Amino acid sequence: MTGQRLAETRRAWHGVAEILLAGPQFRASGTIRLRVVPGGFATVKAPDLRVEGAELVAGGQRLALPGNTPAGLAAAVDVDAGVPDNYADHSGVREDEALVVDEAKAAYLADWFNAGDAAMRRVLPDQLPVLWPEHFDVSVTEHEVNYGVSPGDTWHNEPYAYVGPWKPRQGEFWNAPFGAARGISDLPDAAAIAAFFEEGRAKL
Repeated sequence: MTGQRLAETRRAWHGVAEILLAGPQFRASGTIRLRVVPGGFATVKAPDLRVEGAELVAGGQRLALPGNTPAGLAAAVDVDAGVPDNYADHSGVREDEALVVDEAKAAYLADWFNAGDAAMRRVLPDQLPVLWPEHFDVSVTEHEVNYGVSPGDTWHNEPYAYVGPWKPRQGEFWNAPFGAARGISDLPDAAAIAAFFEEGRAKL
């Protein structure tokens, strides 16, 4: 499931993650870390906010993302909108920009994040998966190797899983500039993603 609507939804989700969740959380609680939840993602500390599909959830409020702006949503849930100021490479979503979120595409991305989160917990049970707002991927690190899933980016539009050793490796398995990657079409569920991570660990 690729194409413009997926890219638009991914970009909007990324912007919301930065402007409405990570930024306010960083200013209130000192961390940009987010977490995967059923249907989407959420803060780990105050303010208590989450995205479920095409909605922003805050307490008893459920606000539609499509057509709303980050600034308007921030005002509705009483948070200080804005990206975190501890990194520079952002999504590019403006606070006054009307968000484009396709509900089916959002569900697709949520399923991918949840499958990846489950795979990391299975293979590396001592590590806590983190959704990082900077690159908008979910990852863990063990022995200077990153294991994670991305919803897609400028390098690869389709969602993919990766094994990223801090030191470059040589060989057929290492098919990406940052290590090894496999697309969602090759990794249909958490078990397949976990098997890819295990293969990466064995190659190391």
